[in-house]
Amino acid sequence: MSDHSQPTRVSTTTAGREDPRTFILRLTVIASLGGLLFGLDTGVIAGALVYLREDFHLTAVTEGLVVTSLLFPGATSGALLGGPIADRAGRKKSLVIAGVIFVISTIACALAPNVLILVVARIALGYAVGVASVVVPLYLAEMAPASQRGRIVTMNQLMLTTGLFLAFVFNAILANMVSGHDVWRYMIGVAVIPAVVLLFGMLSLPDTPRWYASKQMWPDVRRTLERAHLADRVEGEYQQITAIVEADAIEGKISVFATLRNAPWMKRLILIGIVLAIAQQTTGINVVMYYAPTVLENSGLTRSASLLASVTVGIVMIVFTVVGMWVLGVMGRRKMMLLGFSGVAASHLGLLITYLLPDSNLRSYLILLFMLLVTTFMVTFLGTTGFLVLSELFPLPIRGFAMGASLCGLWCANSLISFLFPILAQRFGSVPVFAGFMALNVLAALFAFRYIPETKGRTLEELEIEMRDSQGGKLLHHS
Repeated sequence: MSDHSQPTRVSTTTAGREDPRTFILRLTVIASLGGLLFGLDTGVIAGALVYLREDFHLTAVTEGLVVTSLLFPGATSGALLGGPIADRAGRKKSLVIAGVIFVISTIACALAPNVLILVVARIALGYAVGVASVVVPLYLAEMAPASQRGRIVTMNQLMLTTGLFLAFVFNAILANMVSGHDVWRYMIGVAVIPAVVLLFGMLSLPDTPRWYASKQMWPDVRRTLERAHLADRVEGEYQQITAIVEADAIEGKISVFATLRNAPWMKRLILIGIVLAIAQQTTGINVVMYYAPTVLENSGLTRSASLLASVTVGIVMIVFTVVGMWVLGVMGRRKMMLLGFSGVAASHLGLLITYLLPDSNLRSYLILLFMLLVTTFMVTFLGTTGFLVLSELFPLPIRGFAMGASLCGLWCANSLISFLFPILAQRFGSVPVFAGFMALNVLAALFAFRYIPETKGRTLEELEIEMRDSQGGKLLHHS
C-alpha cells in the first residue's frame, strides 16, 4: 500500500456541491431502481403466465422453464459473476452494465415470437436481475453513513416490493384494457422505462469510497466521502477505511482466494451468508410472487378476481416493508429474523390446514389470507433484514465475492422452488408442499438463533475489526 500519510493529505472543497443528505437520497433512489426492476421483472410473470399458458400452449414443465429461466441460469449466473465483477470493475460500472442488459433483454422478452426466444431473453434479463440483487445493496451499504445504513439499504427492499406491486397492478389494469392473448407482451414491456432511468442515472453517480480505497484511489475516496457524509464525519470514516485497507496490505492478501486460505473465519462467514440467503427463499415467498393468481384461480376464484387479489398481495408487501423499516430502527437484526421465520412457519401451518377444508369461497379467501400472512412476516422481518445483513456481514477483501456466492445460493434455491412448485403441487397436492415450507422455516429459525451475529449500529470497518479479532466459535457469539 502507498504511504499512509499520502492519502490523508488529499483534500477537496465541497463548495457549490449539493447537501450530503440530498446526494444520499438521490443515489439511493437511482441505485434502488435495480431493486424495483428485480421486483417488477420477477413479479410480472405471475399475471403474464395466465395468458402465456394459452398463447404458447405451455405444459407444467414448459411453464416452469419460462418462470425459472430468469432465475436459473439467469439470475444465478448474474449473482455469481456480479460480485467478482463489482470487485474488479466497480460497483457503479456493474450497475451501468446491468442497466444496458435490462433495456435490451426486456424489449426482447416483450417481442418474443415463441417459447425458445422468450426463455433465452429471460435468461439475459435474469443475469441483470442477479447482478442488481448483489450490487445494489453492496453499493448502498458502502455509500451510506453507519447511522443511516439500515434505512438506506432497506430502500432496496422497499423498491423491490414496489416493483412487485406495480407488476400486479399493471397486470390487472392491462388485463382489462388490452384484448387478446398478446396482453402479456405489454405486461413485460413496461419494465423498459425504469431500466432506462437506472442506466442513465448511474452514469451520473460515483463509485463507493470503499471500492476506491481497494484500488488505492485516495483522492476519489475523500471526494466521495465529502459528497456523501456530513463534514464532521468525513475524517473519521476516511481514517477507518484507510486503516482497514492498510491492515489487509500488511497481511499480504492479494486475491480473494489467497485471503480465504489465510482466514478460515471468512470461509465460515461465507457459508453462513449462503445458508441465510437460501433460507430467505424457503419462506415460500416465491409461490406468492410467481403463482399467486394461479393458486387463487385454482382455489375457486375467477381469473379477474385472482389478478385483483394478487394486487392485495402487492399492497401488503409495500405497507409492511415500510413497517419493517420502522421496526429496523428499534429492534436488532437477529431478533427480527427469529420473529420472521417463526411467523412464516405458523402461516404455512394455516395454509395446509385450510387446504384440508372442502371447496368454497370461504376456503379461497382463507388461502388468500394465509398467503398475505406469509407475505407480511416475510417482508416485515426477513425482507428488511436479509439483504441488509448480507451487505454488513462480510469484510472488504471478500465483500463482492461473498455477496455473489450468497446471492447465487439464493437464486439457486429460488429457481428450484419455483420450478418444482407447480409440478409437486400437481402431483402430490398443496398440503405436503406447504408442510414442507413450514418445516424449512422452523429449521431456518433455529439456524438464525445459533449462527446470525448482531450487526446493528456499527460501521462496516468496526464490524470487520470485531470479526477479524474473533477466533473460532467466538466469532458467532451474539450480543
